[in-house]
Amino acid sequence: MAQISKTLGKNIRRIRLRRKMSQGDICRAIEMDRSYMSAIESGKKNVTIAVVEKLARALDVSVDELLK
Repeated sequence: MAQISKTLGKNIRRIRLRRKMSQGDICRAIEMDRSYMSAIESGKKNVTIAVVEKLARALDVSVDELLK
């Protein structure tokens, strides 16, 4: 499970930076605490599918894109 969290975090960060978005931008879009977002990107948090779906929407990508 830890590997999936790390992969998810790296993909979120890569896509977020490619879209020139800050963690704050994402957090405001989905009403999430920035420290929680930071923990997700660093692979320290396991998130629910619902959170992954919200993140995918905020980044305008598919859930598959975040998990591959």
